[in-house]
Amino acid sequence: MISIDESYVDSAAPNADAAKNGRSLVLKKKFLKLNISDDKTILFGECQGSGKSPYQCSCDFIRPGAPTFRCNCPSRQFPCKHSVGMMYAYVQNAASFKVAEVPEDLQGKREKVVARAEKKKEVQAVPKQVNKAALAKKIQMQLDGITLLEQLTIELARIGIGNMNAKLASTIETRAKQLGDAYLPGAQSALLAYTSNFSDSSGKFDDKIPASVREAMYSDALDQLSRLNALVKQGRAYLEKRLSDPELKPETESPIAAWLGHAWQLSELREAGLTQEKAELLQLAFNSHDDVARREFVDTGIWVELASGKVLTTKTYRPYKAAKFIKSEDSFFQIAQVPTLCIYPGDLNPRCRWDEMLPRPATSDDYKKIRSLASADFTALTKTVKNNLKGPLSEKQPVCLLRFKTIGLVNDKFVIEDKAGNRLVLTDRGMSEEPSSVELLRLVPADAIKDQVLVGRFRHDLDRCQLEVKPLSIVTESEVIRLTL
Repeated sequence: MISIDESYVDSAAPNADAAKNGRSLVLKKKFLKLNISDDKTILFGECQGSGKSPYQCSCDFIRPGAPTFRCNCPSRQFPCKHSVGMMYAYVQNAASFKVAEVPEDLQGKREKVVARAEKKKEVQAVPKQVNKAALAKKIQMQLDGITLLEQLTIELARIGIGNMNAKLASTIETRAKQLGDAYLPGAQSALLAYTSNFSDSSGKFDDKIPASVREAMYSDALDQLSRLNALVKQGRAYLEKRLSDPELKPETESPIAAWLGHAWQLSELREAGLTQEKAELLQLAFNSHDDVARREFVDTGIWVELASGKVLTTKTYRPYKAAKFIKSEDSFFQIAQVPTLCIYPGDLNPRCRWDEMLPRPATSDDYKKIRSLASADFTALTKTVKNNLKGPLSEKQPVCLLRFKTIGLVNDKFVIEDKAGNRLVLTDRGMSEEPSSVELLRLVPADAIKDQVLVGRFRHDLDRCQLEVKPLSIVTESEVIRLTL
C-alpha cells in the first residue's frame, strides 16, 4: 500500500524546480494514463512531453523505504519531473489511478531491483576486505599532512591575528590544498575556516572590517586557532595509534576521524556497531547554506530520535562543481521510520544517515513524547553544554530541547525562562549559517510562547563570556512551529 502525502513528494523531488514542474504537469493535465498495480505497490502511466510519443514513467514502492523511479525521458534527475508529477497526481486524487496489470518489461525491472537488494544484503553481511598496505601508506601521508598543518598553525600564531592580510590569506589557502592531497579534507576545511574569519560574504579578504565587529572577529579567529592546535595534537596521536594497530581501524569513540576528513561508509558504521534498529525520527529544523570557504552547499537537518530524545543531525554536502548532480535535501514534516539508523561517532548532535526510510504522519503522541524529553532545568542543561564546549574539537553550537515557562522581552532583548526563573538570552548573533529567527517570535501565537518546548542552538559569546540561544522551532502539543526553513 502506497502511503505518501505532499510533504513526502516535496522532499523526494531533487530540487524546487522539479517539484514546481511536477505540479505543473498535473495542472496542465499532461498525464494521459494513470495506473496502479493490483497490490497497490507501483504507480505507472504515460505523460505527454514535447515529442510525439508520451514518456513512460513509474514510481515503484515495492521497497517502501527505498522507492525506485523510472522514466524514459532524457532527464538525469531521479525522480524526474514526470515521476514527481505522478506522485502529486496520486496524492491529490488517488481514485484517478485505474488498477491495471504491470507491463511485462516493467515487471522484469522490478524483479531485478528486488534481486539486487537481496544481493546487497548478502554483500553487507560479508566483512569488507581492506588493502592494508595501501591504507598504511595513506595514513603515513596523513601524518605528513599533520606536520604541514602544524607548521601553518605555528606560522599563523607567530604572525598574529591582527597582521592578517590578503596576500597572507591567499598563501595559506593555497598551501591548504596540500592537506587535501594528503587525504586530510577535514583539516583543510578547518584551516580555511580560520581565514574565512577575515573574509566578506563572497569569500574575498575584507581589509575594511568595521571596528565594531573586529573584536568579535578576533575572538572567533583565536578560538579557531586553538581548534587547529588541538587538531594537530589529537590528529597525530590518533593516526599514530591507528598505524600501530594491525587492523588499522578508525576511531569510533570520538569524532576525530571525521575531523580529519574520514568519509564514513554505512558499512563501516554497521560493522562498528554504531547503529540503532527501528528508529523513529522527527525533523525539528532545516536549513541550507552556502559554505564559501569550502566551496559547497550544505543542507542540514535537525532531528530528534523519539525513543531516546537524542538530537541528531543530517548533512548533505554539494560541491559547487557537482551541485546539479546531487539531490538537495529539504524540510520533512512526517515521522521517518528507519529500519537501521547509522550514527557517526560524536558527543552532542552526532550526524546520522540511513539508506531506507518509511514515512508516517506525526501524531499528538509524538509531540507529547518530544516534550517529555526536553530539559526543564536550564542550570543543569547549561552545565552540560559548557562541559561539552571545553573540548576544542567538540560541537561548538549544539542544539538542545528546552522546556520553558515563558518567552518575553527584558530590556528590549528576548529571553527564555524556566519554571525556576533561570533565564537565557535569545539571539541571532554569530550564527549566520541559519536565517534570523528571533524577531519572528513576535509573530507566533501567544500560547506558543508559554509552557512549550524550544529547539535552540547554543552559542558561547566569547566576548561577553555567556551562553546564548538561537531559537529554531517551538514544539507544542500539536505541531512544530518552525522559525527557520
